[in-house]
Amino acid sequence: MRRVGMSYSGSGAGRLRPVSAQSTLPGGRRSDKAPWYLPVALATDVLGIAVPVLIVFGVTRQPHPVLAALTATAVWLGVRASHRRYAAHALGESRGVLPVLRDWFTMLGLLAVARVALGESSEPALALLALSAAPPVTVVCRKATHRHLTALRREAQSVHRVLVIGEPGAADDVVEHLASRTDHAYVVVGAVPVGEGQLTSGLPALTRLGSAPPATPNEDWVPVLAATEQLGAELVLVAPGPRLSGERLRRLSWALHDAGLPLAVSPGLTDVALRRIQAATVAGLSLLHVAPPVRRGLHLVAKSALDRAGAALGLLLLAPLYGLLALAIRLDSAGPALHRQTRIGQDGTPFTMWKFRTMVADAEQRRVELISANEQDGPLFKMRRDPRVTRIGRWLRRSSLDELPQLVNVLRGDMSLVGPRPPLPDEVAQYDEVAARRLTVKPGLTGLWQVSGRSELSWDETVALDLRYADNWSIGGDLDVIARTFRAVVDGRGAY
Repeated sequence: MRRVGMSYSGSGAGRLRPVSAQSTLPGGRRSDKAPWYLPVALATDVLGIAVPVLIVFGVTRQPHPVLAALTATAVWLGVRASHRRYAAHALGESRGVLPVLRDWFTMLGLLAVARVALGESSEPALALLALSAAPPVTVVCRKATHRHLTALRREAQSVHRVLVIGEPGAADDVVEHLASRTDHAYVVVGAVPVGEGQLTSGLPALTRLGSAPPATPNEDWVPVLAATEQLGAELVLVAPGPRLSGERLRRLSWALHDAGLPLAVSPGLTDVALRRIQAATVAGLSLLHVAPPVRRGLHLVAKSALDRAGAALGLLLLAPLYGLLALAIRLDSAGPALHRQTRIGQDGTPFTMWKFRTMVADAEQRRVELISANEQDGPLFKMRRDPRVTRIGRWLRRSSLDELPQLVNVLRGDMSLVGPRPPLPDEVAQYDEVAARRLTVKPGLTGLWQVSGRSELSWDETVALDLRYADNWSIGGDLDVIARTFRAVVDGRGAY
């Protein structure tokens, strides 16, 4: 089992993180984060706004530089505090750019109102220049904190100890999902199975609840509270089922809350973005409304406009590089500089995809000879040391420069800047109905596959990433993947 990230965070060996019941992390409580997160965040935000304002206003002789710096700093900190960016639960949890930009635009609006109300006379362009340093400085701090927190959680630090309750199958499923990634705060320390059956996750089961509701409620909550105390659990996570639902779960929640323990309930949904879920109560029932994936409307129009504008700009800026790469390919081996190949696009529509040639000219004919050496599972064909790849081709693949001609496909509308990997027709012929769902969106020049390990991922992991994207894509998510792609290209991991 492997850990599949996004970012939204990389891949590696998934595992149950071992934490003993007596272990205590730095800072006192087991779930405490590093104590320097808050002061560093505050200091960074202060310096990122006050210093540039003082410098710009001082150098250009704008009026009241100190007062302007103090005002801008107070508004910036106030906006971020009102959005709970300094709350303990938020520090280090996200490295995204969009929340910072929302805070920044809110600050600009408030300062614009204050400027008019107070009759402030500094040059607007210079004021905007001085304030523009705040977002990148804050983003760099968020990324550094997030990276540090992620590293701690790989070692089972800064985590919440969780006791899982549920029927064995449901409990094992929850444990598997939590153990498959380490970019979250939950580490399971034990389970309380409900009914008959054995746990397969290897977790300690200190007690067991009966299949039927007990005659008295304390037959449920007394052993559960004893297990939480023995394991040092800080959260009880329930996976409801036929044997644990309705009134039984309600009474258990009363006992947990009276004991000061928080309760979470897993509804069984996986890989659904939080923005697609809305909670509601109807006739006393707690319901989760799940919005459908975006398949039409203004968001799709905006995505298409972003794709084509980005592709046009990229083709214009990279034209000299295209010429140099084409010349290097022709000098390195016989054959054309560009390679075209039929791929399958959105809704199963075939299109011609363009790449810089990285293999010998007769590579397609020689593929049959190498089938037995395939190192990938599923319908993909990958070899770490494919003999058909040319010298310049290995470098192009590692740097991902061979993909650049696909900007033409993006400009034509066959592909998107971000999306699932474009599959070959013979791969699609082997898809089941689950894998075929990745064709509901346009394939991408980059995507979660590109930033999560590429060829090092198994087929199942690749499909899981593509389905996660197809169901949950957003403009903000696309921008985040594009930003993470630059790091993945530099790193070169999984590219061969």
